[in-house]
Amino acid sequence: MKILFCNYEYPPLGGGGGVVNALLAEELAKRHEVTVLTSQGLGLSENSVQGGVNIIRVPVFFRRKAAAANLISMLMFLPMGIQVGKKLVERERFDIVNTHFVLPSGPVGDAIARHVGIPNVLSVHGGDLYDPSKAMSPHRHAILRMWINSLLGRADKVIGQSTNTIDNVHRFYDTEISPMRIPLGIAKPPLEPCDRKDFGWSDGEILLVTVGRIVARKGMDQLITLMKRFKGDPIRLVIVGSGPQEASLKNLALQYQVENQIHFMGAVSDQDKFRILQMSDLYVSTSQHEGFGLVFLEAMACGLPIICYDHGGQTDFLHDGEHGFLVPLNALDSFEGKCRDLVKNPEVRYMMEAKNKENAKHYFIDQCARQYEQVFQELTLHP
Repeated sequence: MKILFCNYEYPPLGGGGGVVNALLAEELAKRHEVTVLTSQGLGLSENSVQGGVNIIRVPVFFRRKAAAANLISMLMFLPMGIQVGKKLVERERFDIVNTHFVLPSGPVGDAIARHVGIPNVLSVHGGDLYDPSKAMSPHRHAILRMWINSLLGRADKVIGQSTNTIDNVHRFYDTEISPMRIPLGIAKPPLEPCDRKDFGWSDGEILLVTVGRIVARKGMDQLITLMKRFKGDPIRLVIVGSGPQEASLKNLALQYQVENQIHFMGAVSDQDKFRILQMSDLYVSTSQHEGFGLVFLEAMACGLPIICYDHGGQTDFLHDGEHGFLVPLNALDSFEGKCRDLVKNPEVRYMMEAKNKENAKHYFIDQCARQYEQVFQELTLHP
């Protein structure tokens, strides 16, 4: 097949939605001809090939950061993506379009698929439907809800990556739509020997780690508050990632006088990310919502017990008391208690380590790609 992905973000721009799209595209490129239409910025070239995938980037202007898009750059992707995309599908005979994120990518994928009459598979990722941390979250605005309903209804197939995301389609949008659930996938982690001393940490310390963009939705200020409660204990918090709230979190750590127990690693390579995960003891997240939670799977594949809230797509594959602990949303006292329980009970951590490594194997990218491939084949053979 000739497959065209449409996604306003694609590595090195953006977060988890772009990352999993790249993994999916590169896995499918082993058997098919794959092209990605995405946005350009920060000096990236208009055309490139990565992992066997043809990448076409359209200029969006005004994007200042790799980790997070701004409203202007997202709006710019609509006319530029449609313009370039229509010429692209006129020139090349694609069999199918797979559009990721109903907004802002949805109108682009819909327009270019309809332009040449090929199927459009719309993959919704969670934050494009519901983000409790944002005033502009589509679920709060009638016009955006109507627009999304129209795009969902016109798609030949809607795919949601979690039960939570599909529930939000029905809760805020159209109860008549029946999305198909295909869990996202991760690459098999490149596990290798690592030494805490390389990062200045000792074996006698308990390392709590979290990975992600430092944005409001991640609720990382709660983790700084948690470290205030652990002040003086041999417990350190490692934050991997960058984002607009980084400076305010550092100031909060100074205010609580726990700056020496918190390590802001910034953006790191995948190799270093997995090294840090391997040498940590617990994965902690106070995110207010995750449509799926790829990083939970990455942490599980490294053997880490997970402590997070019970709100989001991760509840499909994280079971309380088995793979870690799911705590009621924003119940920080309970969150602290579960952390202390696992700190004091290494034998429970070791039990969870084995279960998590085994569970993560069911979510490697090849299995996700096979399910997408089946959907694409069914739509192209029997439109």
